[in-house]
Parts: sequence; structure tokens; C-alpha cells
Amino acid sequence: MRARALPALMPPALALLLALAAAPARAEDASCAGVKSIGVATMDADGVLTLRLRSLPPGPIAEGTFTYRPGDARYDEIRNHLGGIAPGEAKPVPPWC
Repeated sequence: MRARALPALMPPALALLLALAAAPARAEDASCAGVKSIGVATMDADGVLTLRLRSLPPGPIAEGTFTYRPGDARYDEIRNHLGGIAPGEAKPVPPWC
């Protein structure tokens, strides 16, 4: 069986990865506020954002790379979530809590 290419799975994969990253380990631990990063974001010279994300333990391990170009529907949302980012910069990606 051949694995699918990541770009074909981006929207569902991103949703799963973000859900796993924000999912609490236990019902009484409903906050991920103590988690500083779920990956790294970079911006290239053309303004393209690349996020390399990973899920948080103890859930299933998931990793993914997601690319957002200027003009993409979620580009501004992602850039704002990062607290801004400049071309050539790399920043930690805070979890979506």
C-alpha cells in the first residue's frame, strides 16, 4: 500500500494535529497553557509560512509540515497566532488552547 502525499491531506491532517496538540492528557488537566511550543514556524523571503508541528504526549504521535502562502485563507490567522514573523525568522509555534 502506498502512502498518500501530505499536501492532499493538509486540511484534515492539520485539524487532527491541532486537536491532538490541544487535547488534555486527563479530564482534570484541561489546559495546555503550560506548553510553550508544538513546533517551529519559518517564513521565507516570499512570505511563505512553513509550520513543522507535532502532537503532545500522551496521545498518538503525529507530525506534519504545513505551508501557507500570502493570500491563503488562513494565512493571516496563522501569522497572528505566531505573534508576527519576519522573512528569514524562525519562531516556536504556541499550541491552540
